[in-house]
Amino acid sequence: MSKTRAKLKNYLYPIPAVPVSCTGSDGRPNIITVAWTGVACGTPPMVSIAINLMRYSHGIIKETGVFCVNIPDNETLYATDYCGNVSGRDVDKFKELGLTPVKGDETGCHYIDECPINMECRVRHKIVLGSHELFIGEVVAAYVRDGVLTPEGRVNMSNLDLFTYVGPDYYSIGRKLGQYGYSVSKRS
Repeated sequence: MSKTRAKLKNYLYPIPAVPVSCTGSDGRPNIITVAWTGVACGTPPMVSIAINLMRYSHGIIKETGVFCVNIPDNETLYATDYCGNVSGRDVDKFKELGLTPVKGDETGCHYIDECPINMECRVRHKIVLGSHELFIGEVVAAYVRDGVLTPEGRVNMSNLDLFTYVGPDYYSIGRKLGQYGYSVSKRS
Protein backbone atom coordinates (compact mmCIF):
# COMPACT_ATOMS: atom_id res chain seq x y z
CA MET A 1 0.00 0.00 0.00
CA SER A 2 1.51 3.29 -1.10
CA LYS A 3 1.34 6.28 1.26
CA THR A 4 2.58 9.86 1.19
CA ARG A 5 3.81 11.64 4.26
CA ALA A 6 1.18 14.31 4.93
CA LYS A 7 1.35 17.78 6.42
CA LEU A 8 1.48 17.61 10.22
CA LYS A 9 -2.06 18.23 11.51
CA ASN A 10 -4.90 16.38 13.17
CA TYR A 11 -6.51 13.87 10.76
CA LEU A 12 -9.06 12.40 13.16
CA TYR A 13 -12.19 12.36 10.97
CA PRO A 14 -15.14 12.38 10.90
CA ILE A 15 -15.81 14.61 13.88
CA PRO A 16 -18.96 16.07 15.35
CA ALA A 17 -19.70 19.75 14.96
CA VAL A 18 -21.80 20.83 17.92
CA PRO A 19 -23.17 24.16 19.00
CA VAL A 20 -21.99 24.78 22.55
CA SER A 21 -24.02 27.34 24.41
CA CYS A 22 -22.89 29.40 27.35
CA THR A 23 -24.42 32.19 29.38
CA GLY A 24 -22.45 35.22 30.50
CA SER A 25 -22.58 36.53 34.05
CA ASP A 26 -24.86 39.25 32.62
CA GLY A 27 -27.42 36.56 31.70
CA ARG A 28 -26.88 36.89 27.93
CA PRO A 29 -26.68 33.50 26.18
CA ASN A 30 -24.23 32.81 23.37
CA ILE A 31 -23.38 29.93 21.02
CA ILE A 32 -20.06 28.74 19.62
CA THR A 33 -19.68 25.77 17.27
CA VAL A 34 -17.04 23.33 18.44
CA ALA A 35 -15.73 20.48 16.31
CA TRP A 36 -13.08 19.40 18.79
CA THR A 37 -15.34 17.62 21.24
CA GLY A 38 -15.96 14.14 22.50
CA VAL A 39 -16.86 11.72 25.26
CA ALA A 40 -14.37 11.96 28.13
CA CYS A 41 -15.79 9.58 30.77
CA GLY A 42 -18.73 7.24 31.30
CA THR A 43 -19.16 7.34 35.09
CA PRO A 44 -19.70 10.09 35.89
CA PRO A 45 -20.68 11.15 32.37
CA MET A 46 -18.24 13.76 31.06
CA VAL A 47 -17.62 15.44 27.72
CA SER A 48 -14.68 17.47 26.47
CA ILE A 49 -14.61 20.59 24.34
CA ALA A 50 -11.53 22.46 23.10
CA ILE A 51 -11.96 26.20 22.49
CA ASN A 52 -9.46 28.68 21.09
CA LEU A 53 -8.26 31.05 23.80
CA MET A 54 -9.18 34.07 21.65
CA ARG A 55 -12.86 33.14 21.23
CA TYR A 56 -15.56 35.15 22.98
CA SER A 57 -17.18 32.00 24.42
CA HIS A 58 -13.88 30.85 25.90
CA GLY A 59 -13.93 33.75 28.35
CA ILE A 60 -17.56 33.12 29.29
CA ILE A 61 -17.01 29.43 30.02
CA LYS A 62 -13.80 30.14 31.90
CA GLU A 63 -15.61 32.71 34.07
CA THR A 64 -18.87 30.82 34.71
CA GLY A 65 -17.59 27.24 34.75
CA VAL A 66 -20.62 25.90 32.86
CA PHE A 67 -21.66 25.16 29.28
CA CYS A 68 -24.23 23.15 27.32
CA VAL A 69 -23.44 20.77 24.49
CA ASN A 70 -26.30 20.75 21.99
CA ILE A 71 -26.49 17.85 19.54
CA PRO A 72 -27.70 19.27 16.22
CA ASP A 73 -29.60 17.55 13.45
CA ASN A 74 -29.94 18.36 9.76
CA GLU A 75 -32.61 20.97 10.59
CA THR A 76 -30.12 22.88 12.75
CA LEU A 77 -27.12 22.47 10.41
CA TYR A 78 -27.41 26.05 9.09
CA ALA A 79 -27.41 27.44 12.65
CA THR A 80 -24.49 25.19 13.60
CA ASP A 81 -22.42 26.45 10.68
CA TYR A 82 -23.42 30.08 11.29
CA CYS A 83 -22.44 29.93 14.96
CA GLY A 84 -18.97 28.77 13.97
CA ASN A 85 -18.47 31.72 11.65
CA VAL A 86 -19.90 34.72 13.51
CA SER A 87 -18.73 36.08 16.86
CA GLY A 88 -21.08 36.51 19.80
CA ARG A 89 -19.20 39.73 20.55
CA ASP A 90 -20.99 41.23 17.56
CA VAL A 91 -24.23 39.27 17.15
CA ASP A 92 -26.94 37.82 19.39
CA LYS A 93 -26.96 34.44 17.65
CA PHE A 94 -30.13 33.18 19.34
CA LYS A 95 -32.03 36.25 18.13
CA GLU A 96 -30.42 36.34 14.68
CA LEU A 97 -31.23 32.67 14.00
CA GLY A 98 -34.62 32.57 15.72
CA LEU A 99 -33.41 29.93 18.17
CA THR A 100 -35.03 29.41 21.56
CA PRO A 101 -32.74 29.70 24.60
CA VAL A 102 -33.96 27.57 27.51
CA LYS A 103 -32.42 28.08 30.93
CA GLY A 104 -31.06 24.78 32.24
CA ASP A 105 -32.33 23.46 35.57
CA GLU A 106 -28.93 22.63 37.08
CA THR A 107 -26.50 25.32 35.91
CA GLY A 108 -28.64 28.19 34.67
CA CYS A 109 -26.79 27.95 31.35
CA HIS A 110 -29.09 28.25 28.34
CA TYR A 111 -29.40 25.38 25.88
CA ILE A 112 -30.83 25.40 22.33
CA ASP A 113 -34.40 24.07 22.34
CA GLU A 114 -34.34 23.29 18.61
CA CYS A 115 -31.54 20.73 19.03
CA PRO A 116 -32.82 17.19 19.77
CA ILE A 117 -30.33 16.53 22.60
CA ASN A 118 -28.87 18.96 25.13
CA MET A 119 -26.41 18.34 27.95
CA GLU A 120 -25.81 20.81 30.76
CA CYS A 121 -22.20 20.57 31.92
CA ARG A 122 -20.20 21.85 34.85
CA VAL A 123 -16.46 22.28 34.21
CA ARG A 124 -14.48 19.75 36.27
CA HIS A 125 -11.06 20.07 34.60
CA LYS A 126 -9.36 22.49 32.24
CA ILE A 127 -6.04 22.29 30.49
CA VAL A 128 -4.41 24.94 28.32
CA LEU A 129 -2.92 22.96 25.44
CA GLY A 130 -1.52 25.76 23.29
CA SER A 131 -3.94 27.68 21.06
CA HIS A 132 -6.89 25.93 22.75
CA GLU A 133 -8.09 25.19 26.25
CA LEU A 134 -9.64 21.80 26.89
CA PHE A 135 -12.66 21.95 29.17
CA ILE A 136 -13.86 18.66 30.60
CA GLY A 137 -17.42 19.04 31.78
CA GLU A 138 -19.48 16.70 33.90
CA VAL A 139 -22.95 16.23 32.43
CA VAL A 140 -25.28 17.30 35.25
CA ALA A 141 -28.54 17.29 33.26
CA ALA A 142 -29.67 16.04 29.87
CA TYR A 143 -32.74 16.89 27.82
CA VAL A 144 -33.92 14.74 24.91
CA ARG A 145 -36.69 15.44 22.40
CA ASP A 146 -39.62 13.02 22.58
CA GLY A 147 -39.11 10.03 20.28
CA VAL A 148 -35.31 10.27 20.25
CA LEU A 149 -34.78 7.56 22.88
CA THR A 150 -35.83 3.92 22.64
CA PRO A 151 -37.82 2.43 25.55
CA GLU A 152 -34.45 1.09 26.82
CA GLY A 153 -33.02 4.63 26.89
CA ARG A 154 -30.74 4.26 23.85
CA VAL A 155 -30.59 6.88 21.11
CA ASN A 156 -32.93 5.89 18.27
CA MET A 157 -30.96 6.84 15.16
CA SER A 158 -33.97 6.22 12.92
CA ASN A 159 -35.65 9.22 14.57
CA LEU A 160 -32.68 11.53 14.07
CA ASP A 161 -31.14 13.11 10.99
CA LEU A 162 -27.59 13.73 12.15
CA PHE A 163 -24.53 14.99 10.31
CA THR A 164 -20.79 14.90 10.76
CA TYR A 165 -17.96 17.23 9.82
CA VAL A 166 -14.96 16.46 7.63
CA GLY A 167 -13.55 19.98 7.30
CA PRO A 168 -14.67 21.93 5.46
CA ASP A 169 -17.62 19.69 4.50
CA TYR A 170 -20.69 18.32 6.31
CA TYR A 171 -21.99 14.79 5.62
CA SER A 172 -25.23 13.05 6.50
CA ILE A 173 -25.17 10.05 8.86
CA GLY A 174 -27.69 7.32 8.55
CA ARG A 175 -26.83 3.82 7.38
CA LYS A 176 -26.36 1.20 10.10
CA LEU A 177 -23.33 -1.02 9.40
CA GLY A 178 -23.26 -3.28 12.43
CA GLN A 179 -23.73 -3.48 16.18
CA TYR A 180 -21.19 -3.38 18.99
CA GLY A 181 -19.76 -6.87 19.44
CA TYR A 182 -20.81 -8.26 16.05
CA SER A 183 -17.20 -9.08 15.21
CA VAL A 184 -16.89 -11.48 18.12
CA SER A 185 -20.47 -12.76 18.46
CA LYS A 186 -21.19 -16.48 17.99
CA ARG A 187 -21.65 -17.42 14.39
CA SER A 188 -23.94 -20.23 13.30
